[in-house]
Amino acid sequence: MVQTLGVGLGGLLSLSLLCPAGAFYIPGWSIKSYKQGDRVPLLVNKVYSDNTQLQYAYYDLPFVCPPTGQHKASGGLLSGQSIPLNLGEVLRGDRIVTSDLTLDMGKDKACTPLCTKNLSRSDVRRAREMVRDGYVTEWIVDNLPGATSFVTTDKTSKYYAAGFKLGYTEMVPATGKLRYFLHNHHTVVIRYRKAAGRAGERGEKVIVGFEVYPKSHVKSGLELALNKTDHVAKRPDSRTSTLEEEADDDDDSAGGSLPVPYTYSVYFREDESIEWAHRWDLYFVNQEEGSRIHWLAMVNSLIICGLLTGIVMIILAKTIRTDIKGYREAAAEDGKTRKRRLRPEGRASKDKVPGLLDQGTDGDDEGDVSGDDEALEDVTGWKLLHADVFRKPRAGSLLAPMVGSGMQLLFMAVGLVLLSALGVLNPSFRGGFISVGVGLFIFAGLFSGYFSARVFKSFDGVNYRGNALVTALLFPGLTFGLVFMLNLFVWAQASSTAIPFGTLMAMALLWLCVQVPLVLAGSFYGFLRAGAWEHPTRTAAIARQVPRQAWYTQSLQSVLLAGLIPFAVIFIELLFVFQSVWQDKSGYYYMFGFLAVVLAILMVTVAEVTVVTVYVQLCAENYHWWWQSFLVGGGSAVWVFGYCVWYYLFKLHISGFVSSMLFFTYSFMACCVYGLLTGTVGFLSAYAFVRRIYGAIKVD
Repeated sequence: MVQTLGVGLGGLLSLSLLCPAGAFYIPGWSIKSYKQGDRVPLLVNKVYSDNTQLQYAYYDLPFVCPPTGQHKASGGLLSGQSIPLNLGEVLRGDRIVTSDLTLDMGKDKACTPLCTKNLSRSDVRRAREMVRDGYVTEWIVDNLPGATSFVTTDKTSKYYAAGFKLGYTEMVPATGKLRYFLHNHHTVVIRYRKAAGRAGERGEKVIVGFEVYPKSHVKSGLELALNKTDHVAKRPDSRTSTLEEEADDDDDSAGGSLPVPYTYSVYFREDESIEWAHRWDLYFVNQEEGSRIHWLAMVNSLIICGLLTGIVMIILAKTIRTDIKGYREAAAEDGKTRKRRLRPEGRASKDKVPGLLDQGTDGDDEGDVSGDDEALEDVTGWKLLHADVFRKPRAGSLLAPMVGSGMQLLFMAVGLVLLSALGVLNPSFRGGFISVGVGLFIFAGLFSGYFSARVFKSFDGVNYRGNALVTALLFPGLTFGLVFMLNLFVWAQASSTAIPFGTLMAMALLWLCVQVPLVLAGSFYGFLRAGAWEHPTRTAAIARQVPRQAWYTQSLQSVLLAGLIPFAVIFIELLFVFQSVWQDKSGYYYMFGFLAVVLAILMVTVAEVTVVTVYVQLCAENYHWWWQSFLVGGGSAVWVFGYCVWYYLFKLHISGFVSSMLFFTYSFMACCVYGLLTGTVGFLSAYAFVRRIYGAIKVD
């Protein structure tokens, strides 16, 4: 408990200080060089699989060599000693520990024994299950993950896949059954080159590659089979250590064990073809084959956005301008007629007569309003809603906090994508994406409170402190509750995916002691200093009756139909994101330049779709557009979640209740983030559009 609390508070302190030292490297900076014979630390992290969402710390596995606690690395580190982690590393399930493998720069080692681990029946069964699930091991040298080397299909270049298999399976032709093999020998290849500058003149070297080639063997070179059998109890020293399929007893009391000798080899190879600044490029070579698809996604998004832009321009340039011009002419003609009517009653002809939009608000000119409707019989559609279009919506006290939360998430998302596209957040900054994201989200509490307060005051709200608390607790509270619920299941699996209790408390402190005051500060400024947005027309005392709506303008249908267009903009790029997050955890998503462009197009598309939908709704004389604009803007989140379900059923091979629950819960949370973000963009775009068109028809 004390250790996990220390890790969490350490992550909180490192995040709050935002110290740039060692956070990320720019080519040429933060280079670690080694002299001949210097000890090179090899760190072990975790094992993970594409077939499950449960990760495990490497040294928590019962069938690997446990750490000895001896001095095995430079800097006074002991084997088995945990490396301090930032908040992002803890949240992504990293558990980095110093290993017993000894690496000395420039010194090769032949087959070196590490330990002999005696496996019980339950240990063998656990190893067999993890090999079957395709678990991959992550080791780290000089901040590089141990890689499996591959060659491209045209055999012109090689590329890396981070991690290496824990074991493998093969089919027995005679029986048609699977045999399981555990990798118990690891050949480590360290690629290096001469350091630049003065360090190179002193003979120092830098590491540019870290490859691991695992295999299964015993002392005589025979393979180690992990199959179910009861021969372990009878012949514990059997070289071929096989287990019969029929014996599936979980009881270890029968005695016997399977001795597994672990060995390793180390080879240093000079490679001048790889620059230190580009040593991560090998992890991305295979992904570059999909660059054409990324271009296709961007062209697809531009075409859809261009068509929508044309539609919006037609609406703004032709339809609305024509409507406004005709409305003003009719209103001016009506003003002259009204002056002639009022002269016999003794009113001076020079008195200013209020325009049509200024009538009926206070109930003093109700007779004039009816006369205006008779005089302007050709006025139809959205122009008739001038006295109702800014009527405050139902549940406005909930809409304002949702808009504030959306602005908070929008600031976080824009910051993360820009920093990633500029290369500040890169794979070498392990856990940096999550750490910086949490920091941006907390800082953006100022924007959240500001926009929530202004919208709340525009709805004639009074208690801005209550609105600020709802804003500060709404989305973070939902997220914290879901994460805590998931942890109850993941903790039971002893997985490193579970967030330590200390880290949960640190995040709760960040939320309650930092983010909530920032939201309150933003709300204070937005409500008392900035004030509400002024509406160009006044609201009548009696609400206008909404006529019967066409089926496509009704709430659910319009949300689904309008949400399909933004989804069409992102669904190709979404495939790469899903593949990186769910299907290929050993890889790294790095196409943030394409992602930034697609997201910018997405925001424009959401704004245009919402404007068109709200205009159609207003033309149908339906003034309930506040919630509708938010729901239409975030409507594509429904399609994204449907895409998640399709991806789970047809693309993934996740097994187990807990892993499935993790997938759907994280997908739901991601869709909530996406829906709040795009819904806020849609709401603010529609708000600006409505204020603009009704301000244009105001007649003095």
